[in-house]
Amino acid sequence: MAKKNGSTVGINIGINEKDRKKIADGLSRLLADSYTLYLKTHNFHWNVTGPQFQTLHVMFEGQYTELATAVDLIAERIRSLGVAAPGTYKEFAKLTSIAEPVGVPSANEMIEQLVEGQEAVVRTARSIFPLVEKAGDEVSADLLTQRMQLHEKTAWMLRSLLE
Repeated sequence: MAKKNGSTVGINIGINEKDRKKIADGLSRLLADSYTLYLKTHNFHWNVTGPQFQTLHVMFEGQYTELATAVDLIAERIRSLGVAAPGTYKEFAKLTSIAEPVGVPSANEMIEQLVEGQEAVVRTARSIFPLVEKAGDEVSADLLTQRMQLHEKTAWMLRSLLE
């Protein structure tokens, strides 16, 4: 329940509170993975070197820019469900499935780690789908579908650089 001018205004969007909380918990994991991948990609943008520098520098910038928009959409969906969105490094570290890099990897190692990160986001999004389908949460289902489509395509493009 949300407070407005001292009165209680309930959320009545056709999804019960228990299901909204479960979906928000899943979306919080997706948010943590997306934000961790954003940080990793931005880090690699700053620190990439080698013959593919220009290509990777520009590609990574496009990827982290897209992720910056995505984390906002995911957090806003969590809020729409009536749950506070996680927003600290400490919370994200507990929730994410993506490992932080150690040191500055080579360009190829960066690409490999980003493929793994993109695919981790897809797995997290996919794991939430049964909850949103059962609850009839088409809005979250649409968000998850869009995220999976984008991350699968990005993983494919990154993987292609390693062939």
